[in-house]
Amino acid sequence: MMSDDACTEDWLGSDGPTSTSTSLVERVKTQDPEAWRRLVKLYGPVVYRWCRRAGLGADDAADVCQDVFLAVAANMTNFRRDRPRDSFRGWLWTICRSKIMDHFRHGQREAQAEGGTDAQQQLAQIPDSPPDLSSATDSFGGDEHELELRSLELLRSEFEDRTWQAFWRMAIDGHAAAEIAEDWGMTRKAVRQAKYRVLRRLRLELDGLVE
Repeated sequence: MMSDDACTEDWLGSDGPTSTSTSLVERVKTQDPEAWRRLVKLYGPVVYRWCRRAGLGADDAADVCQDVFLAVAANMTNFRRDRPRDSFRGWLWTICRSKIMDHFRHGQREAQAEGGTDAQQQLAQIPDSPPDLSSATDSFGGDEHELELRSLELLRSEFEDRTWQAFWRMAIDGHAAAEIAEDWGMTRKAVRQAKYRVLRRLRLELDGLVE
């Protein structure tokens, strides 16, 4: 059985230095290999799930996912946020939807040659607008929290362990600053600053990727 990471493996290069002064999407546009690796790590599982939820089997979903990222690589410099509602997610969904429909149309032609098809019904069920990442009730959604956690995982190496632990316990686990300060020999102000630093870095990293 394939996991949600099925379409990321062929795209991941070696680790390299990471700039922290610009957003991930802007670094991808400059063809930064590490930025591309992070983008695929973040959105590969999302695109794979979109394909699966559209009715593709595991192998077909992995193949379509590869096609999607080929198109992203070829067209990334064309991505713009000229209007308030423009988003990377919407742009990515447009590409993904097109590739999914191409797959079903190809299957429809093959099925018609054999005397039957249900591809038309599958095509009709693919939504026009991008899936709502924050909606757990949307069968195409519920991925925003995972994107943030995946991004945090990729950012962890940029911070000292004490800074990271202070952030995680306060922002994720909900512990009080005073408790964390006592456990780690920090001031409460230092704990709050640790939380702020990591969240600021996360917001910059995801600028343009998660609205």
